[in-house]
Amino acid sequence: MEKFTLRPDEDYIQLNDLLKVLNWVGSGGEAKIHISEGLVTVNDEVETRVRKKVRTGDRISFNGQEATVA
Repeated sequence: MEKFTLRPDEDYIQLNDLLKVLNWVGSGGEAKIHISEGLVTVNDEVETRVRKKVRTGDRISFNGQEATVA
């Protein structure tokens, strides 16, 4: 499981941006498609909001990969 750490001045990161930062997708458009199709989960629940605010403690899964936000 990967770990993503928010910068000290950040309270959250948008889900589509997190997928890009983790290199799980190649572009924002690709992230939007996968999220909209219900292929991404946040805390074990399907998430279809592209700009969902992901915060410390959240767990994200996509395509057999998992990450937590610290």
